[in-house]
Amino acid sequence: MMKVAMAIMATTAMPTQLWAQSANATAKPGKWTDASLPVEERATALVDAMTPAEQASLTQSTVGASLLDLGVALPSFIPESMRIPKPAGSIGTAGYVRAIPRVDFPALHLADASLGVADIGYLRPGQQSTALPSTLSLAATFDPAQARAAGDLIGREAFAKGINVMLAGGVNLAREPRNGRNFEYLGEDPLLGGRLVGEQIAGIQQHHVAATIKHFAVNPQESGRFVYDARLSDAALRESDLLAFEIGIKAGRPASVMCAYNKVNGAYACENPYLLRDVLKGDWNYPGWVMSDWGAVHSLKPSIDAGLDQQSPQDVNYFDGIENAVAAGELKAGQVREMALRIVRSMIAVGALDHRAVPGGTIDREAHSAKAQAMAEAGIVLLKNDGVLPLAKTARRIAVIGRTAAIGVPIGGGSSQVIPWGGVHRDAPDQASLTALLAPSYTRGAPLKALQAAMPGATVTFDDGSDPARAAAAAKAADIAIVYAVKPEVEGVDHADLSLPAGQDALIDAVAGANRRTVVVLETGNPVTMPWLGKVGAVMEAWFAGQRGGEAIAAILTGASAPQGRLPISFPAGTDQLPHKTVTGYDPAKQRPLGIGVTYDPFPIDYVEGSDIGYRWYEKTGAKPLFPFGYGLTYTSFAYTGLSKADGAALTVKARITNTGKREGTEVAQLYVAPPGRTHRLAGWAKVTLKPGETREVTIAADPWLLLSYDDGAKQWVRPAGDYRFFVGKSAGEPVLTGTATLTAATQARSR
Repeated sequence: MMKVAMAIMATTAMPTQLWAQSANATAKPGKWTDASLPVEERATALVDAMTPAEQASLTQSTVGASLLDLGVALPSFIPESMRIPKPAGSIGTAGYVRAIPRVDFPALHLADASLGVADIGYLRPGQQSTALPSTLSLAATFDPAQARAAGDLIGREAFAKGINVMLAGGVNLAREPRNGRNFEYLGEDPLLGGRLVGEQIAGIQQHHVAATIKHFAVNPQESGRFVYDARLSDAALRESDLLAFEIGIKAGRPASVMCAYNKVNGAYACENPYLLRDVLKGDWNYPGWVMSDWGAVHSLKPSIDAGLDQQSPQDVNYFDGIENAVAAGELKAGQVREMALRIVRSMIAVGALDHRAVPGGTIDREAHSAKAQAMAEAGIVLLKNDGVLPLAKTARRIAVIGRTAAIGVPIGGGSSQVIPWGGVHRDAPDQASLTALLAPSYTRGAPLKALQAAMPGATVTFDDGSDPARAAAAAKAADIAIVYAVKPEVEGVDHADLSLPAGQDALIDAVAGANRRTVVVLETGNPVTMPWLGKVGAVMEAWFAGQRGGEAIAAILTGASAPQGRLPISFPAGTDQLPHKTVTGYDPAKQRPLGIGVTYDPFPIDYVEGSDIGYRWYEKTGAKPLFPFGYGLTYTSFAYTGLSKADGAALTVKARITNTGKREGTEVAQLYVAPPGRTHRLAGWAKVTLKPGETREVTIAADPWLLLSYDDGAKQWVRPAGDYRFFVGKSAGEPVLTGTATLTAATQARSR
């Protein structure tokens, strides 16, 4: 798909009258209608059949929905530009580009999709979708097949709803664990994130729906996201954030790339020639189109010259001036043609012209909900277990504690918010307000009911946890106490620290003091600190578990399903271990969902960790996190033996893994490699399910890209000859088998 070379168009400005000429009657069917022809030939024919004005019309989207359709009172800070009806022809999505009927080019309907087909506030009345587990939960599966399945589900539902462009594919690395949007992303490692986002994108696009990888680039916090300047060296950038995008783009071939709000090394991402022109379209030869984030454009000519192809909706429509800029000679008509060509090429490549998405398609809700539950189960991470889990069948009295256990599981808030089958519960006193629509939301599948159904022989009682003393009394009277602890996350809002909110740490402490057999179920979109860790019997991280999260959690608790998730993000012992002790630019008064009505003065962020993000930072500084990247327990045990390697021009490692426990389980063997003088980085992994006593040899080929380092001076990737330390282990902090590989020198000019 999209295996075409980037075309460079350089023509002189077209006569002004061509922009104004009216379109003739419907054009005769051309080559672009012939699905047997190469993508490039079809795209070129279609764009050449368009008038210059039609080409220009593709370079700007408008809001495809209207806040008026929310049916709620809008606060005064909502501008008049957001109080208008949705455009004719739109189906109520985040973005809309009108069709060009004369050449039979379809309208573009753009919708968010990180956690399913999003609809932040019932802007498409009557439409609900499957709420998938958070993308961070997906990363915890360490399973490309699950990522492909997630994309497949999103693509199917989008197509059935008439949506042909999904803004799915978030792969910003988790440099900042207090970032309110980490639940939408794939963790802190570029290889894990890149591989999984590539599979997710491919899954979406196999249903003739364009996917979008985002937010390009270095967009790891919400505070000041419109104005901050991310500063780091070229090498650090190439080896971390850009590497995740590069791996994902090469693997998934997304139709579009969304540039971010922030600056990178002094230039806004959407008018950054280094990011868009030199790296993305130059070094990587990316043939798709670059769209801006909503409100991320600051200019016309500088943005287009840098490589921006499409302005997304915002108050100032810079791209309205394209025709005048061409007439004045400030832009070349060939630039506009190239922008349109990239959009058309991508839509043809994914099959969106040959297979038109039309609202009203069928969705198998039951099958999709079952898939969502399977994904949630695969992503749940068991962090501690002193023999408390799985729950014994003999347990007769179980105390469930925590308000939301009787409501549902959290849904991440913001533009990615999904309205799940069955609707949502919102934490807001006034449901008829915009504030309510942006408040923390929960599915209507209560974990309490799911556990009661899974343990019919037990008496399962409930306490909302509002009174720690009362909750402790309930725990003391039970065989097992289970505390469901929640930390909601929403786009636009970061956190001052890593603690659980609303006194939940004190609640857990009180409950554990009354009953040592206390299980803590964390439902968070980020790492949290655990001052009570030594007092409880078990801890599991369930993340935001999606449509059937309650059932997934119950399945792991009872042993109907075995835990197999691994942490895709390090859990710090405290904020003092982080490169930035506080979120740079954080202002508690400006933490508002979606950042609506909030302004910041510009400020820089110097990313002193460079490419040593997360677990690599801990190795570099010698700090020990609470739980390391890649960590996760099972209900059995595994032994590693028989390490062997093949080195030289590449590195392949083999090891024998044995299930030494009493039940079937899944192990994720992880390969970490350290180039000379550098920290270890994840270079590959193998996921294997074994019966008790079973042994299997796994082979892990180190990703060649992770054996390279970027030379800032030479502007190329290099692999110095020498000894490379490596280990196969259970996590970044648990080496089991160690070795040294001798590799030959290699260089890779510019990009792979």
